[in-house]
Amino acid sequence: MTTQIFMASTLYGTATLAAALDAGCFAPADRRILLVSNNATNPETAPAVNEMPGFEHLRGRFDDVVSWNEAIFPFHPGGWSPRMDDVPMWERYLRLAWRLGDDDVALAVESIQVHPALGVAQIFPEAPVTVYADGLMSYGPTRNKIDPLVGTRIERLLHLDLVPGLRPLLLTEFGVEPEVVPTAAFTKVLAELVDTGADLPYAKESEEPALLLGQYLSALNILSAEQEENLHVRMLKGAVNLGHTRVVFKPHPSAPARFTRTLEQEADRLGVDLTVLDTPVLAEVLYQRMRPELVVGCFSTGLLTASALYGLPVARVGTDTLLDRLTPYENSNRVPVTIVDALLPELTDRAAVHEQRPSMDTDALAELVRVVGYAMQPKILPELRAEAEQYLTDRLDEHTWRYFKKKRLTSLGLPGGVPAQLSFLPRNAAVRRMARKARNLKRAVRRK
Repeated sequence: MTTQIFMASTLYGTATLAAALDAGCFAPADRRILLVSNNATNPETAPAVNEMPGFEHLRGRFDDVVSWNEAIFPFHPGGWSPRMDDVPMWERYLRLAWRLGDDDVALAVESIQVHPALGVAQIFPEAPVTVYADGLMSYGPTRNKIDPLVGTRIERLLHLDLVPGLRPLLLTEFGVEPEVVPTAAFTKVLAELVDTGADLPYAKESEEPALLLGQYLSALNILSAEQEENLHVRMLKGAVNLGHTRVVFKPHPSAPARFTRTLEQEADRLGVDLTVLDTPVLAEVLYQRMRPELVVGCFSTGLLTASALYGLPVARVGTDTLLDRLTPYENSNRVPVTIVDALLPELTDRAAVHEQRPSMDTDALAELVRVVGYAMQPKILPELRAEAEQYLTDRLDEHTWRYFKKKRLTSLGLPGGVPAQLSFLPRNAAVRRMARKARNLKRAVRRK
């Protein structure tokens, strides 16, 4: 007997798995289990995947649905991992709880480099692993070193073709081959969810709105709450400046209600018809039901699905700020921000938005992503060093500098950093004191 266990924490990820199953990306199995993990900060107050609107349309692909939260209660999925000495006990426990018996188990998980996916892979030490990616992070490097006992069992990476022609860096250190989930299969699954949220309106042909996508970046400590509210206001103003008078805002499901107050006040001031959606649905459902004239966001994967899968006009806001603020440099959001910044038009550039003109072609983007990936994880991707040195020598200019940090290039001894003979300066206490005095003097002069 063979049992396939599919782990999912989002409805989008579950839809990706459903599309992969429909397209025959998985071998036949005697039993298929969907393992649901609620990774919200407070799982008790947030709905799990199997409680989300639309899940019932995906449920039929699986024989059983079980909860990871219940299996490890009272621990949190993101903060618990099995002790190595306890792995045999945990495997016996889960085989009993999920009626696995002596079945051969195969795993399909997301975000293998962190828990809970890593813990599940450790508990079933003989199971082959498929990693599936439901967003732009698959194009970036693996963010943590993975134990070879897990990494060498990963057979492939399933991903959506959100940027045609761009090859993922994720798990390349283990020679894992990427495999595309057919776009047609994915859009067909999403079409099944079109009736999700009975209270959501269908757009009239003459009232197609601009759609703003919220991401709740303050929860990731990327922006403050006030900065994120201001980002939403920038989205609104930019849409209005392009002539849109009807705007729909889709907040992140975990974002607090107060995040929309400033936006609503600004909409009243501008005389804009603003609708804030309370129903937690996929952005792709809105694309089908509302056919927005423009989709605006920061670096949401939804921008790429709107453009690549539905042919909708898109625009970005705030990626320049994010590129500057993301810390540390190896923050796993850096590649998604880089891709969106390089591919999609800036909201304030009317001509670029109208023409949907990217600032960089796919070949140039592929080179950039590989070099950014190396700068993020040089120990995981050491084979890319020569390529990075060549790129930074030939292509570093006022446009590409936005994707790099001089301090990071210096620490790696790469072109664009402080020359080797001057590398002692950033570490010299006397030099730092003089720099602080110079900055303080400059500020004092400005105040006067």
